[in-house]
Amino acid sequence: MIKTFAITEKGEVLENLSLEETRKEDIKWSWTDFSNASREESLFLESFFHYHPLAVEDCIDDFLQRPKIDFYENYQFIVVHALDHSTLEAEEIDLFINGRDVVTFHKKPLPELERIWEGFKEDTHNQKGPFFVAHSIIDKIVDNFFPLMMDLEEMLSDLDDNPSRNSTSDVMEELFDLRGDLNKIRKTLIPMRDLFYRIINSERLSFLKDQKLYFNDIYDHLLKLAEMLDSFRELSSDIRDSYISMNSNTMNNIMMTLTVITTIFMPLTFIAGIYGMNFDNMPELHYKYGYFIVLLVMLLIGCCMFYFFKLKGWLGTKKIRVPKTRRTNNSR
Repeated sequence: MIKTFAITEKGEVLENLSLEETRKEDIKWSWTDFSNASREESLFLESFFHYHPLAVEDCIDDFLQRPKIDFYENYQFIVVHALDHSTLEAEEIDLFINGRDVVTFHKKPLPELERIWEGFKEDTHNQKGPFFVAHSIIDKIVDNFFPLMMDLEEMLSDLDDNPSRNSTSDVMEELFDLRGDLNKIRKTLIPMRDLFYRIINSERLSFLKDQKLYFNDIYDHLLKLAEMLDSFRELSSDIRDSYISMNSNTMNNIMMTLTVITTIFMPLTFIAGIYGMNFDNMPELHYKYGYFIVLLVMLLIGCCMFYFFKLKGWLGTKKIRVPKTRRTNNSR
């Protein structure tokens, strides 16, 4: 589907014009949006707008393009990525920008663009141009990362506190799933950050000379998101290490307790083994109180060994408190 939005020299807002009508002399600038365009509609990028075949190929290709900017003679071609909050998969948005037109191309409907489109329709005094449209789109895309990052921070906090008292295996499973989500976001976020570092430091973007602060603002947001992502990854590693340490400590306590029990029964088993050999010339076997004496000796040995191990702290009953992992307050 192709949608058009145009502003006349008198500041009038026009919508759903044909592509030919956007070329009228009284049109100051226009925004053309290709959303889930058919193959035939996609060909207008080359036949009507005369964009370079390589740029058009990047748009219609089924493979996800890396965020980038290409410089052409009369326009710039920018590829950015939005993030699908349900799947955490990147959604490609292609932008062609010059002084009179901005053309956006995306294979799936994007709520960010719809909101910007409606906002431009309602602004009856709209005197902004293609650059402002491009900035608004990219800024909205980047801003939509923040709610997701806040949700991830809350999830990390819950895993750290574990208010539901879930088992270690359940917590670790959730933690590894969350780390997988962080890795997915990183694959989208870091290339976007690198792209805008290149954009704000480029001398070839003439339209940025007076508007550089806008793209600096986007870059600052991307830096903030990257810092949040790194802190979340570090926090998740700390939580993982804490739970691994707790699990290892628990296993050590269990093994220590079992070892102590085994050690206590070793001399008792030794005594029982001696008096279980049934030799005829064992005087204690025929002693009237021998059975009770042996039981008393075995009890004394067991109690003495238990008390000795308890003094040494070898029973594994001492609880070790694992401190909460350090959290960082991240806000936009």
